[in-house]
Amino acid sequence: MTSPASSFSALRERHDALVAAEPKLRMRDRAARLGASEAQLVAAECGATSVALAGPALAIFKEIGTLGEVMALSRNDWCVHERHGRYDGIQADGPVGLVLGPDIDLRLFFSQWKHAYAVTENGRHSLQFFDGQGVAVHKVYRTEATDGTAWDALVAKFAAAEKAWPEAVAATPADEQSTVADAQALRSTWLGLKDTHEFFGMLRQFKVSRLAAMEAAGPDLAQRVDDATVETVLNAVAASGLPIMCFVANRGIVQIHTGPVSKLVRTGPWFNVLDPKFNLHLNTEAIASSWIVNKPTTDGWVTSLEVYSETGEMIVQFFGERKPGKPELPAWRELMLGLCAEPLAA
Repeated sequence: MTSPASSFSALRERHDALVAAEPKLRMRDRAARLGASEAQLVAAECGATSVALAGPALAIFKEIGTLGEVMALSRNDWCVHERHGRYDGIQADGPVGLVLGPDIDLRLFFSQWKHAYAVTENGRHSLQFFDGQGVAVHKVYRTEATDGTAWDALVAKFAAAEKAWPEAVAATPADEQSTVADAQALRSTWLGLKDTHEFFGMLRQFKVSRLAAMEAAGPDLAQRVDDATVETVLNAVAASGLPIMCFVANRGIVQIHTGPVSKLVRTGPWFNVLDPKFNLHLNTEAIASSWIVNKPTTDGWVTSLEVYSETGEMIVQFFGERKPGKPELPAWRELMLGLCAEPLAA
């Protein structure tokens, strides 16, 4: 049996050769090129040093509130969401956790969190969490405002005695169909929603993907729009100061920004928000479809802009700023209606 040390050494050797040939590749891209997972590169100390953290991710996560201000990063293959702030209002006592602070706002699905490391790369310190496939779920970066003593104490408390090879396991495919068998029944259920969160239950009930549901519901409930709409919307809200909610998710987390956006910058295929506390990096070349989605709630109709990849996975989702019990912002609704070729249900 190959030892972890020899596996790490062999991967480091291949990694160093790749970096010598293509020094500008990011970690995620390097992993893909090497046929390895990002967790394996981190564990093998490819371009960084790392300490494996032992114990349930839930236990480690509950301590992040002691660190003061940090930078939270969650991403999928097409979009990166970065938010500065404190981990306040941590609720992590079961398989689903929450962080409900004014700056850091997260929904956590701990069943997906399998590996954790404290990482130092080019002088930057981070806590990095990975799923069973070795894909990064969430990263927490130390900043100048972070409590360094608390950071070091957290790493020391959870540091593993030895580092194991993080095996990557195949993801379980979603139990969902790409077509709706009974479109009228789905539409009727959609029209009966009382809360936006009930949408997930509706998808499970009909065992369909989000895209399948939207294609079947009718244009008054879900309407496809031009793929440049996301830039149109961000430019509009930046110009007006309209506060929004921006959701980016992967299998293990949803990270949310609430508030205005201001500085927008295009860099090649990436459209970026570069504000002091919030950064978003969106690969617009990866957008395969864009939808304005309309859901009834007890607070009135709620509209969102949703952007999808070629694989049918959601890249990013936007709402006007709101909380349960609070109607949708009229200016956001007006913006969404103005982008639709056909009327939305009201």
